[in-house]
Amino acid sequence: MSADEAAEVSRKLRKQGLKVVFTNGCFDIAHPGHVHVLRRARALGDKLFVGVNTDSSVRKLKGSGRPVNDLNARLAVLSEFRSVDFLVPFGEETPYELIRLIVPDVLVKGGDYTAETVVGAEFVLAGGGSVEIVEYLEDYSSSGILKSMMESSS
Repeated sequence: MSADEAAEVSRKLRKQGLKVVFTNGCFDIAHPGHVHVLRRARALGDKLFVGVNTDSSVRKLKGSGRPVNDLNARLAVLSEFRSVDFLVPFGEETPYELIRLIVPDVLVKGGDYTAETVVGAEFVLAGGGSVEIVEYLEDYSSSGILKSMMESSS
Protein backbone atom coordinates (compact mmCIF):
# COMPACT_ATOMS: atom_id res chain seq x y z
CA MET A 1 0.00 0.00 0.00
CA SER A 2 1.07 3.59 -0.43
CA ALA A 3 2.21 5.78 2.45
CA ASP A 4 -1.05 7.75 2.28
CA GLU A 5 -3.11 4.54 2.37
CA ALA A 6 -1.05 3.31 5.33
CA ALA A 7 -1.67 6.58 7.17
CA GLU A 8 -5.43 6.25 6.67
CA VAL A 9 -5.51 2.59 7.72
CA SER A 10 -3.38 3.31 10.78
CA ARG A 11 -5.65 6.20 11.80
CA LYS A 12 -8.70 3.92 11.57
CA LEU A 13 -7.00 1.14 13.54
CA ARG A 14 -5.94 3.49 16.33
CA LYS A 15 -9.46 4.95 16.42
CA GLN A 16 -10.70 1.38 17.03
CA GLY A 17 -8.33 1.16 19.99
CA LEU A 18 -5.88 -1.20 18.28
CA LYS A 19 -2.14 -0.94 18.94
CA VAL A 20 -0.17 -0.15 15.77
CA VAL A 21 3.41 -1.40 15.44
CA PHE A 22 5.96 -0.28 12.82
CA THR A 23 9.32 -1.62 11.72
CA ASN A 24 11.30 -1.26 8.53
CA GLY A 25 14.20 -2.58 6.53
CA CYS A 26 15.60 -3.56 3.16
CA PHE A 27 14.79 -7.28 3.57
CA ASP A 28 17.03 -8.01 0.58
CA ILE A 29 17.61 -11.68 1.32
CA ALA A 30 15.01 -13.03 3.75
CA HIS A 31 16.60 -14.96 6.62
CA PRO A 32 15.78 -16.18 10.16
CA GLY A 33 16.82 -12.84 11.64
CA HIS A 34 14.06 -11.12 9.67
CA VAL A 35 11.52 -13.74 10.72
CA HIS A 36 12.55 -13.27 14.36
CA VAL A 37 12.27 -9.47 14.35
CA LEU A 38 8.96 -9.46 12.47
CA ARG A 39 7.43 -12.10 14.73
CA ARG A 40 8.54 -10.25 17.87
CA ALA A 41 7.37 -6.90 16.47
CA ARG A 42 3.91 -8.28 15.69
CA ALA A 43 3.63 -9.67 19.23
CA LEU A 44 3.99 -6.12 20.60
CA GLY A 45 0.67 -4.94 19.17
CA ASP A 46 -2.41 -5.67 17.12
CA LYS A 47 -1.28 -4.75 13.59
CA LEU A 48 2.20 -4.61 12.08
CA PHE A 49 3.17 -2.15 9.36
CA VAL A 50 6.49 -2.92 7.64
CA GLY A 51 8.28 -0.19 5.72
CA VAL A 52 10.34 -1.66 2.87
CA ASN A 53 13.11 0.31 1.16
CA THR A 54 12.67 0.73 -2.59
CA ASP A 55 15.46 -0.48 -4.87
CA SER A 56 16.95 3.02 -5.23
CA SER A 57 17.02 3.59 -1.46
CA VAL A 58 18.65 0.17 -0.93
CA ARG A 59 21.38 1.15 -3.42
CA LYS A 60 21.96 4.42 -1.52
CA LEU A 61 22.28 2.51 1.75
CA LYS A 62 24.08 -0.66 0.66
CA GLY A 63 25.89 0.34 -2.55
CA SER A 64 25.79 -0.76 -6.16
CA GLY A 65 24.98 -4.41 -6.70
CA ARG A 66 22.19 -4.20 -4.14
CA PRO A 67 19.47 -5.09 -3.78
CA VAL A 68 19.91 -8.67 -4.90
CA ASN A 69 16.13 -9.04 -5.04
CA ASP A 70 14.06 -6.22 -6.51
CA LEU A 71 11.25 -4.57 -4.59
CA ASN A 72 8.51 -6.74 -6.10
CA ALA A 73 10.36 -9.92 -5.15
CA ARG A 74 10.99 -8.67 -1.61
CA LEU A 75 7.34 -7.66 -1.20
CA ALA A 76 6.18 -11.05 -2.52
CA VAL A 77 8.29 -12.88 0.08
CA LEU A 78 7.32 -10.57 2.96
CA SER A 79 3.63 -10.80 2.08
CA GLU A 80 3.77 -14.50 2.98
CA PHE A 81 4.99 -13.84 6.53
CA ARG A 82 2.10 -14.41 8.96
CA SER A 83 3.33 -11.67 11.25
CA VAL A 84 3.13 -8.94 8.60
CA ASP A 85 -0.18 -7.11 8.22
CA PHE A 86 0.76 -4.23 5.89
CA LEU A 87 3.72 -3.57 3.58
CA VAL A 88 4.60 0.01 2.67
CA PRO A 89 7.46 0.74 0.24
CA PHE A 90 9.37 3.98 0.82
CA GLY A 91 12.02 5.63 -1.32
CA GLU A 92 13.73 7.87 1.20
CA GLU A 93 16.95 6.81 2.93
CA THR A 94 15.13 6.72 6.26
CA PRO A 95 11.52 5.89 7.17
CA TYR A 96 11.06 9.10 9.19
CA GLU A 97 8.28 10.58 7.02
CA LEU A 98 6.52 7.22 6.86
CA ILE A 99 6.66 6.96 10.66
CA ARG A 100 5.20 10.47 10.94
CA LEU A 101 2.32 9.42 8.66
CA ILE A 102 1.57 6.08 10.34
CA VAL A 103 2.04 7.37 13.92
CA PRO A 104 2.77 3.94 15.42
CA ASP A 105 2.25 3.14 19.07
CA VAL A 106 5.35 0.95 19.01
CA LEU A 107 8.46 1.41 16.87
CA VAL A 108 10.62 -1.73 16.57
CA LYS A 109 14.14 -2.37 15.29
CA GLY A 110 16.57 -5.27 15.53
CA GLY A 111 19.31 -5.53 18.12
CA ASP A 112 21.96 -3.97 15.90
CA TYR A 113 20.30 -0.65 16.89
CA THR A 114 19.91 1.20 20.17
CA ALA A 115 16.89 3.27 21.16
CA GLU A 116 19.05 6.38 20.55
CA THR A 117 19.88 5.39 16.96
CA VAL A 118 16.39 4.38 15.78
CA VAL A 119 15.09 6.86 13.23
CA GLY A 120 11.76 8.28 14.38
CA ALA A 121 12.22 7.28 18.02
CA GLU A 122 11.87 10.83 19.32
CA PHE A 123 8.64 11.30 17.34
CA VAL A 124 7.06 8.08 18.63
CA LEU A 125 8.16 8.72 22.22
CA ALA A 126 6.87 12.31 22.10
CA GLY A 127 3.46 10.94 21.09
CA GLY A 128 3.35 8.59 24.08
CA GLY A 129 4.51 5.50 22.18
CA SER A 130 7.42 3.20 22.84
CA VAL A 131 10.59 2.07 21.07
CA GLU A 132 11.48 -1.60 21.34
CA ILE A 133 14.75 -3.25 20.37
CA VAL A 134 14.47 -6.95 19.50
CA GLU A 135 17.55 -8.97 20.33
CA TYR A 136 19.80 -9.65 17.37
CA LEU A 137 20.19 -13.18 16.05
CA GLU A 138 23.91 -13.73 15.52
CA ASP A 139 25.14 -14.82 12.10
CA TYR A 140 22.07 -13.62 10.20
CA SER A 141 22.27 -10.59 7.95
CA SER A 142 21.80 -10.16 4.21
CA SER A 143 25.22 -8.48 3.96
CA GLY A 144 26.83 -11.34 5.91
CA ILE A 145 25.15 -13.95 3.71
CA LEU A 146 26.40 -12.18 0.57
CA LYS A 147 29.92 -11.86 1.99
CA SER A 148 29.95 -15.57 2.83
CA MET A 149 28.75 -16.45 -0.68
CA MET A 150 31.48 -14.30 -2.26
CA GLU A 151 34.17 -15.87 -0.09
CA SER A 152 33.06 -19.42 -0.85
CA SER A 153 32.95 -18.77 -4.59
CA SER A 154 36.55 -17.49 -4.73
